Amino acid sequence: MYPIVHTSVLAPTITKFVIKAPFVAKKRLPGNFVIVRVEENGERIPLTIVDSDNAHGTITLIVQAIGKTTRLMATKHAGDALVDVAGPLGNPTPILEGKTVACVGGGVGTAELYPITKALQAAGNTVHTVIGARSKDLVILENEMTDCSNHIVVTTDDGSYGRKGFVTDALKEIIESSPEITAVYAIGPLPMMKAVSNLTKNYSKKTYVSLNAVMVDGTGMCGGCRVTVDGKMKFACVDGPEFDGHRVDFDELIMRNRTYVAAEKISMNQYERECACKAKEVAA
Repeated sequence: MYPIVHTSVLAPTITKFVIKAPFVAKKRLPGNFVIVRVEENGERIPLTIVDSDNAHGTITLIVQAIGKTTRLMATKHAGDALVDVAGPLGNPTPILEGKTVACVGGGVGTAELYPITKALQAAGNTVHTVIGARSKDLVILENEMTDCSNHIVVTTDDGSYGRKGFVTDALKEIIESSPEITAVYAIGPLPMMKAVSNLTKNYSKKTYVSLNAVMVDGTGMCGGCRVTVDGKMKFACVDGPEFDGHRVDFDELIMRNRTYVAAEKISMNQYERECACKAKEVAA
């Protein structure tokens, strides 16, 4: 069991968890992830390690409650425990040294981008950062990202905070005003990463994207997270999760990620019915 030390709500549906996992904390590097099981007989889900504290033996995860398992996890609090936290898994992110880079985060992808941005700054890079969300209440880690960036732009789709528009609009201006940018790191929804990669390809800027493919075991055995990169099959869990965004077949990956939409809906409906029944029992 892995005790939950602390939780805090960062935004509607988005929760930060600090979890006791000393062996994971000791080994993790920026870009690594863990496979989590919330309860016995529950499904396994991949979550990026946002931060760690080796002295206290803890890791930080930030979770958006959008499916049955993540919604279940969002009901957990300090004093509860997770059944499994396996990791660190995946390859660490390639961290350049002494260059100028751009980091782009969309939605909860900002949480996954944070440890990478922090590592890039520590490696002596000049860091330009863009973080975006649909609206003001979904912008997360702005202060933390500001602290590890030389320049930051916040965008919202509806204009309720920061600059109105998409992250690609701000990124385009940054690239054109800072042609010395060597690489771009982008994490967020697949359509966002596709749009960023299409943009940076026009400027011949190396682009790293972190692929959130369907994943079960995280060790390459299940084959669920296979993606096509440069015309070849790769596994996001053991070959990634970072890949060259200019070589990823995003259309195929988007289609594959929709494979279990119907099953996910059935699972969510069942979970909501169970919650409603429990609420009635408590009320009675």
